[in-house]
Amino acid sequence: MSTSSACFMSSSSLRGYGGGCGGILAASDGLLAGNEKLTMQNLNDRLASYLDKVRALEAANGKLEVKICDWYQKQGPGLSRDYSHYYKTIQDLQDQILGATIESSRIVLQIDNSRLAADDFRTKFETEQVLRMSMEADINGLRRVLDELTLVRTDLEMQIEGLKEELAYPKKNHEEELSVLRGQVGGQVSVEVDSAPGTDLAKILSDMRSQYEVMAEQNWKDAEA
Repeated sequence: MSTSSACFMSSSSLRGYGGGCGGILAASDGLLAGNEKLTMQNLNDRLASYLDKVRALEAANGKLEVKICDWYQKQGPGLSRDYSHYYKTIQDLQDQILGATIESSRIVLQIDNSRLAADDFRTKFETEQVLRMSMEADINGLRRVLDELTLVRTDLEMQIEGLKEELAYPKKNHEEELSVLRGQVGGQVSVEVDSAPGTDLAKILSDMRSQYEVMAEQNWKDAEA
């Protein structure tokens, strides 16, 4: 192998190394599409660091290539040595860079999956929160209805008590008048008077109580529902 051929092969190997790394980075960029700005910035910084390492290795290989070429020129064209072990070192470095890039892509996928899971939990939480607020509003409305029904019930009970008192007073007067009339006639004269039947307050009160109980039961069932 001559000096010029050795230098040409080393440059080709470096160009192949750089091209392979560029392809890996392009594939990694494809995997990173759609992430948030902070994650993208972090990954871009990592990729930039990897590129800097690659450039540093290329520069070191270029210096090594120059030294090899200089040595060949000094030793003469007849002397040749085996530098295959350098290619193995370069290949190992390429494998390490490829493994680091694959690991970075795997971490990016895990971050993306975690973000999707967090968004799902956030959506569920917001839905449950809206449902809870709606139920609390309904409960508060039913409490107001229950308070109104309680006031209505109290008012009806007071009206019933008032009607009872009004009924007791005419009844008492009627009994007193009957007693006076019986005392005057001595129980010997029977007087029949045709008159229109009076208002049955007891029946009216009973009807009002029945209507109130039906209405209260229906409102209570509506409140429970």
